[in-house]
Amino acid sequence: MITVCSRCRDRIGFGELGECLICCGSFEKIDDLISDILEDLNDYEYENFDVGVRLYGSSKAIELFLKEKFGIEDTLKDDFKIDFARRFSSRTGKLRKVNGDVRITINLEDLSYEIDVSSVYIYGRYIKRVRGLSQTRWICGYCEGRGCEKCNYTGKKYLSVEDLIITPAIEIFKAENAFLHGAGREDVDARMLGNGRPFVLEIAKPRRRKVDLRHLEEAINQYAKNKVVVKFFDYCNAKSVEIIKNAKFKKRYRVVVRFDKEIDRAELEEVLKKLETVITQRTPIRVLHRRADKVRKRKVYSAKLILHRGKVAVIEILSDSGLYIKEIVSGDEGRTKPSLSELLRVNARVEKLDVIEVLGGLEEILNTHVFKSLRG
Repeated sequence: MITVCSRCRDRIGFGELGECLICCGSFEKIDDLISDILEDLNDYEYENFDVGVRLYGSSKAIELFLKEKFGIEDTLKDDFKIDFARRFSSRTGKLRKVNGDVRITINLEDLSYEIDVSSVYIYGRYIKRVRGLSQTRWICGYCEGRGCEKCNYTGKKYLSVEDLIITPAIEIFKAENAFLHGAGREDVDARMLGNGRPFVLEIAKPRRRKVDLRHLEEAINQYAKNKVVVKFFDYCNAKSVEIIKNAKFKKRYRVVVRFDKEIDRAELEEVLKKLETVITQRTPIRVLHRRADKVRKRKVYSAKLILHRGKVAVIEILSDSGLYIKEIVSGDEGRTKPSLSELLRVNARVEKLDVIEVLGGLEEILNTHVFKSLRG
């Protein structure tokens, strides 16, 4: 006969009172365990918590023994979780919530624990006013981030929009890290103007969770020195990242195109009308090293001539998300069809590219009752 505490005997229905071989006195240690956890959480803001319990080693062996020998499905794990959550809530005034601000995972074998601090998510838009900025961090390939002559000892190939946004955010939220999740991306040499690109800013392991978003805006815009300007709309949650990543927002572009010879304006306008169709595009040569080689179909809704002077034209294009604009001009050695070069039978290339509008975003979604949960 195994020895158990009165609590475990009530739960399994048998056993002699004594040193408990099932819970090893873990219920009696909950208050001390909570004190240790609260000391570790002392610097963190949180409004709610979640708790998980794992069984390893002898605790797991006892559970299997009770099931195989006596047919008992032991509830130690669930009972401990319920009791811990009740006492933790009583001590802190915080309520338990699935995937809460902090998640505490306890190992019943030795009452060790892990604390996982949930990320904070914020929805906004950014404008990139200068060229030569990548969207996300681009580590130098020569030194792999350690710093070398090639990267001027920065560890990065390019300064990025992400760098300029997350640096002040990490400091303000007292976080370990932060990440920018954008609705698509513009090329390093392209600007993002107009209403800005939708993005979700993820703050990883923050000690502060609620910051005035106007204050955050001001800090980032001041740090970025007009290279990048952000506008935040609201706090959101992890689901918003998935929505942003999978969004198919139409985009409006303005491109400066140079031709190998002077082009007749009337002919150019006629050809642009022919570009308003479904474009078949194989992965461009310039990105084959990091993108799968496949064929995509995207639609051009409008292609308008804004300015024309001899060998140079300014064109505005409205298209589906995911269309490679440089290649619709150059043709990319026949990988994009139709293209401006193919239709004109003249080599053409993009000299400057700007995104001037991203149609759609989360602003409307966040303000609807249906998606109220996205606020986090």
